[in-house]
Amino acid sequence: MAKTDFGYESVEEREKARRVRGVFDSVAPRYDMMNDLMSLGLHRAWKAFTVLAADLRPGQRVLDIAGGTGDLAQAFARKVGPTGVVVHTDINASMLRVGRDRLLDAGVVLPTVVCDAEKLPFASGHFDRVCVGFGLRNMTHKDRAIAEMQRVLQPGGKLLVLEFSRVAQPLEKAYEWYSFSVLPRLGRLVAGDEASYRYLAESIRMHPGQEELKAMMKKGGFAHVDYHNLTGGVAALHVGIKC
Repeated sequence: MAKTDFGYESVEEREKARRVRGVFDSVAPRYDMMNDLMSLGLHRAWKAFTVLAADLRPGQRVLDIAGGTGDLAQAFARKVGPTGVVVHTDINASMLRVGRDRLLDAGVVLPTVVCDAEKLPFASGHFDRVCVGFGLRNMTHKDRAIAEMQRVLQPGGKLLVLEFSRVAQPLEKAYEWYSFSVLPRLGRLVAGDEASYRYLAESIRMHPGQEELKAMMKKGGFAHVDYHNLTGGVAALHVGIKC
């Protein structure tokens, strides 16, 4: 059995999928509150920038991968309007359930699908935009997932990958201290789960940096790829265009 990373551990590929599912089963009920605490609310600005970069028009079709608690899906739905479609997906049923309930509470009804980004159950060329927000780093075969996202986009469509990335050098020491000293303690105090938040910090370090992910997207079939560093590279938005 092939090996892959689970944070800093080397595990069997099948084991990673099970353990990632366990992490998000654990954090789902307090995921949004923890996001606000961890990022000091900045994740909301990063997501707003992602929606702006998507440049959506009424009537377009959007696939939200790793859509979790539904904040991006809700913002996309406002942009595409009643003639458009936003499909809200996640591999984790617990996260998707929280997101579906949150969307319904806001009066937003969207198709909601549990699916694996590495094997998307959608026709080729079906979507105008595909977005994955803070989910790519948890996928076992990132290259397969990117190829699938490229497949379901129509020519001229955009893939938007919002993910934690490599911070600028002046921020490195402070960011390292925050990630491994503060973040797990917040997880323990607020969510009752220190281990899951330690994994999340480790998974960021194992994820490809800005240039590496750009090269991966180009290899996956995107002719033009650019990225925008957000908050000194704490997060980055990669935008790929399918020709």
